Amino acid sequence: MRLEISCQDRLGITQDVLDILVAHEIDLRGIEIDPTGKIFLNFPNIEFADFQHLMPKIRRIQGIDDVKTTLFMPGEREKKQLLAILRTLPDPVFSIDTRGQILMCNEAVTSGLEMAYAEIGGSDISELVKGFNFHRWMENDDVQPQSSKVKFIQQDYLADMLPITVADEENNVIMAGAVVMLKSEMRLGQQFSAFHQPQTDSFDHFVTVSSAMARTVKEAKQVADLDAPIVIFGETGTGKEMIARACHNASRRQSAAFLALNCASLPDSVAETELFGYGPDTYNQQEARPGLLEQAKGGTLLLDEVADMSSQLQAKLLRVLEDGEFRRVGERDPVPVDVRFICTTCRDLGQLVEEGRFRKELYYRLNVLSLIMPSLKERRQDIVSLAESFIQQHSAKLGRRPAKLSKSCVDFLLQYPWPGNVRQLQNALYRALSLLDGNELTKEDIQLPSCAPSVTYIDENFEGTLDEEVKKFEKDLLRRLYPSYPSTRQLAKKLGLSHTAIANKLREYGINKATVKL
Repeated sequence: MRLEISCQDRLGITQDVLDILVAHEIDLRGIEIDPTGKIFLNFPNIEFADFQHLMPKIRRIQGIDDVKTTLFMPGEREKKQLLAILRTLPDPVFSIDTRGQILMCNEAVTSGLEMAYAEIGGSDISELVKGFNFHRWMENDDVQPQSSKVKFIQQDYLADMLPITVADEENNVIMAGAVVMLKSEMRLGQQFSAFHQPQTDSFDHFVTVSSAMARTVKEAKQVADLDAPIVIFGETGTGKEMIARACHNASRRQSAAFLALNCASLPDSVAETELFGYGPDTYNQQEARPGLLEQAKGGTLLLDEVADMSSQLQAKLLRVLEDGEFRRVGERDPVPVDVRFICTTCRDLGQLVEEGRFRKELYYRLNVLSLIMPSLKERRQDIVSLAESFIQQHSAKLGRRPAKLSKSCVDFLLQYPWPGNVRQLQNALYRALSLLDGNELTKEDIQLPSCAPSVTYIDENFEGTLDEEVKKFEKDLLRRLYPSYPSTRQLAKKLGLSHTAIANKLREYGINKATVKL
């Protein structure tokens, strides 16, 4: 039990409180007096009858204003706060006494050494951190903070040594120990880069270990500050909008708005008003409403999945590009356009033009500059670096230390086909970290739909007809895609077929939620 006693500053008041505890034969575990003069007592739980007698007696002491129970002592709270801070720090931290013995360390130390705290506590810090004489440093008459290069777990670190001092009764400074904080070369490099990072350098957060992604980012930097439209091609989840934002942030339009219109998710009437806005007294609204073309003035407008734009809206957008102006719905006065268009699509616009499903004139107006976002299968060298980056980001959001990737997990991530690309990798790691108990991610922690290996070439001596082999290929392809596109409409859209045709094929091959693991 813990008591918080509010009292006046009177000589002997603490002794009066202690005399009552002695009279009740209560074993006192601790006593603290905070700067405001409050007295905090910590003693074992007592019987309710004894408690009823104890509280009134303390309240009757001259100078006592109030007595109440409290959940913790000030020292306990400070210790818990310190432990919470230490636990979340990614860098190894030690607290040592004047003899160099370890009194406390954080999880970065225990996980790095792969030892329990009980095995580390009480050890001499010189046994773990090499290259600096802690004893000589603390024996100096005037101990000052110091930095030194050291070795920890056979790796180079920069150590910051901070002395801990207390004052005696005569206000003389006494050495009580020190805090030792280690930073690896990689961490120092990250912090230095972050400190000197220009805000406009918007491409540095892309992982470009692979040549395919390095080429895309290089091309994006070259076209970012041009004012011509860009079309960004790439599969779902490759980061098309992300690189579109980077192009905007690296352009002379960066101080203006970056707005987006999803061409696939809105019906024509809504998409038109979103894009052009409407005048007063339209749709029973008294006030005019500007559309995205006006709101993005001086900036960039992203047309997401432009291939899904209706033919009617395509015609109106073509007119905007040709005339450099537009009219709000319900108005006649033209409004000048000052935006840069960036479009994204996961479909082959050239093929759609040949099929008459996308206007040829609009295609040539938009496809002045183009970028191709490679799929994750085309940039496997980036997978581990991407995974480590996502682990850092997700761990910060979840308030936990970043987990390590086991060898089995790395092998699995590299072998998986990733039909959902970078977005699928990011989501899979977030789920795994949210449910993770330890500090290491294994293959079993990553929950993903099973995907069969890619179809190989057919042996020239195969038995069967061409039709049979085509059906085998078709069935295998549908089984591999179905977990990522479990809706027949989604799958039909992905393969460029009608909903009815896909539904018939799934029925023919017995592919459904009961037969395929999602």
